[in-house]
Amino acid sequence: MAFIDADKLSYEIFSFLESKFLFASSTAASLEKSGGSGGRIRVLSIDGGDRPSDVLLAAAALDRLESSLRRHTGEPSARVADLFDVAAGSGAGGVLAAMLFTRGHDGLPLFSAADALRLLVSESRRRRGRGFASSRGGLFRGVFRRPGGFFRRVFGDATLRDAIKPILIPCYDLATGAPFLFSRTDAVEADGFDFRMWEACAATCADSAPVEMQSVDGRTRVAAVGGGVAMANPTAAAITHVLHNKKEFPFAGGMADLLVVSLGTAPTEPSPIGAAELLRIAAEGVADMVDQAVAMAFGHCRANNYIRIQANNLMSGNCTPANFMRTAEDIILSQRNVESLLFRGKKLSEQSNADKLDRFGIELMMEEERRKKSPIPVVVIKQAMTPRTSSATTITTTVATTATTMSPVH
Repeated sequence: MAFIDADKLSYEIFSFLESKFLFASSTAASLEKSGGSGGRIRVLSIDGGDRPSDVLLAAAALDRLESSLRRHTGEPSARVADLFDVAAGSGAGGVLAAMLFTRGHDGLPLFSAADALRLLVSESRRRRGRGFASSRGGLFRGVFRRPGGFFRRVFGDATLRDAIKPILIPCYDLATGAPFLFSRTDAVEADGFDFRMWEACAATCADSAPVEMQSVDGRTRVAAVGGGVAMANPTAAAITHVLHNKKEFPFAGGMADLLVVSLGTAPTEPSPIGAAELLRIAAEGVADMVDQAVAMAFGHCRANNYIRIQANNLMSGNCTPANFMRTAEDIILSQRNVESLLFRGKKLSEQSNADKLDRFGIELMMEEERRKKSPIPVVVIKQAMTPRTSSATTITTTVATTATTMSPVH
């Protein structure tokens, strides 16, 4: 009897039923095409958290992608923002996204991936004066619990409009009892949704006490608690944003038109079960469910259009600034993590996280090359009518000052 691919057959049946009875447009047709405009939208999503493993995973992955981009292009100033069209980040992931996608005085991103990590580590060390292992509750907890001064110094007067590309940072708004997304696209469309970048970062990192803020024009008020409460894994929100934002992504018609990199978190050493621990467990469970749903939505094009980088092992208690990135290479990027399969749950990946990043980095750079040859713009980022140039001066001064405390990038 001829061999039958049961997964493919089941998927085709499901797609047929979905296209005929659930939606007006055919999802199957969308999955079969490879981008009618000749390109795919590149999405970066960074999970929330404030523990060492959370930030380490994202920073290590992005630093590797950035290094690959520089080797490929021969451009030493190439940044993560050059590889993606949209960035979404929750909690510490939101702070990293903001640091990598906020525009500096020269029009370039404020930070490289390595510089962003060094600054966060430097600030955490300055506040605590102790090693990472003694920082209970997370490496950057001391930074994020009282974030106003630090975030102000980093971002100055910059607002969401100063993001180079669309950026999404979630929080939970106690005033409305619903999730709230700080969005560059919304900020460009209406003054009432333009917030200062440092306040958006404070909102997504808010812990026990809410952070109250208002938009630049004072029309919109938010009483925010952390993004992990509302959206620990913002991947689905980023995908929805792209597929429904026809002004900036006119040719994104389905999942096959996307390239998505989702950076997860890692488990930590067990701690007594309390309210905070239960909240963390719930947030991680929701993040895994989002990954499962997104992987299923990509179907058979998942391997080429979506990767999830997730660490498994516990972080070592003797992690120090000197071996921080080395720990990332040895423990996190060398791991093989589980990944979702269509109708078959999960299995251990055949590739390490480093291998997957290298392979997907090539896809991201090939997409850039395709766009250079295409007469049709794949992405049309709307520009703000009234850019706030005063913020750039503040940011430049801040970066120049803090850079003196960090070792140079090699």
